[in-house]
Amino acid sequence: MPLDQTAVSALRSEFPALQQTAGGRPIIFFDGPGGTQVHGSVIEAMRRYYTEANSNAHGAFLYSHRTDETTAAARRALADFFNAFRPEEVVFGPNMTTLTFNLSRAIGRTLAPGDEIVVTRLDHDANVAPWLALQERGVAIRQVDLDPADCTLDEASLAAAITPRTKLVAVGYASNAVGTLNDVRRIAELAHAIGAWVYVDAVHYAPHGPLDVQAIGCDFLVCSAYKFFGPHLGALYGRYELLEALPAYKVRPAGSTPPDKFETGTANFEALAGATAAVDYLASLGQRFGEEFARQFPGFEGRRRDLKAGLAAIRAYETGLCRRLVTGLQEIPGLRIYGITDPARFDHRVPTVSFTLAGLTPNEVARRLDAANIFVWDGHFYALAVVERLGLESQGGLVRVGLAHYSTAEEVDTLLHVLADMPRGRTPDLTGCG
Repeated sequence: MPLDQTAVSALRSEFPALQQTAGGRPIIFFDGPGGTQVHGSVIEAMRRYYTEANSNAHGAFLYSHRTDETTAAARRALADFFNAFRPEEVVFGPNMTTLTFNLSRAIGRTLAPGDEIVVTRLDHDANVAPWLALQERGVAIRQVDLDPADCTLDEASLAAAITPRTKLVAVGYASNAVGTLNDVRRIAELAHAIGAWVYVDAVHYAPHGPLDVQAIGCDFLVCSAYKFFGPHLGALYGRYELLEALPAYKVRPAGSTPPDKFETGTANFEALAGATAAVDYLASLGQRFGEEFARQFPGFEGRRRDLKAGLAAIRAYETGLCRRLVTGLQEIPGLRIYGITDPARFDHRVPTVSFTLAGLTPNEVARRLDAANIFVWDGHFYALAVVERLGLESQGGLVRVGLAHYSTAEEVDTLLHVLADMPRGRTPDLTGCG
């Protein structure tokens, strides 16, 4: 059975938030890049942890044993999700930003003045600011520019940025601002050719396609479960030998080997239970809708095969929906899309589409869409360098529409209709009115 409009309509019943209404009308969630809605199995897994296992770890009693197994199960699940070599290569934390700051401090202790780190203008600032902070240690930061015509990384800038002094390249898998997919495997090859490490921010790509750290060849990869239908939790993959060698900031009684030495304080155990459920949900999509894709992944078995197939099915469905969205937006007078719009190049983007609309600020567009129960984001989305490079910071940034596999063609058409009929001109300022 393919993942198509009929299947998605049935699948939506498994997401409690998608059943909600406001003012008697359905809510359309196009805010996935800021955080996807949560699958029902995730909510149930977290409820079950609270009622059947709630305890601290490593105790001598039943509930503590269950907490230890909750942690171990989550590590196995995320290792499958990443296609990591072993579960011990998975480190959990509050979110991607916190994990990246922690790792950047650890990596920074191994660097010397004059060493270089490469970042890009296309990234979320969570994969820029932690590396900029190392300038206080004398580390030089080199930046890869983007091409404002289609919001892709500039190849000449990339080639110039990586030098014999480069120690680490930090790059996003997909842009959370404009949807561009980067060739992270090629970037890893370029970095490894001169002995540098590669740190991949996969937060925005994770809900849209299969992850495979072995195929990419990256040294570190990080994402957040709340971006792939789970709870607020960050997860990082790191090559074990690197995690083992890096110094860690930790309390003295904490474990001295990976991953324990990088997991500070008491874990968010209920979120670990939810993250396992989110991974299992994605694997279930492979079992239900991924038969035609499973053959593309020979050598994979069990949950790893199902994850590959399920996320490949998602990728195929979302690409078609993105094509419908982009085509419709291009027909609206005064609307300008930033990013890849050529359908022949949609394999280089995810279904996150950002635009401006003449006569309205991005925030005014978002507020008027909210009045129609359509939830989108506006601004810079913490991808500050993107908006600055496009010259849009003073104009309020962009309007961002983020599709997910639970989005439907009907919802896309509703958005297009509301945008096409949207009156141009400023919204009255009601601040201070009684």
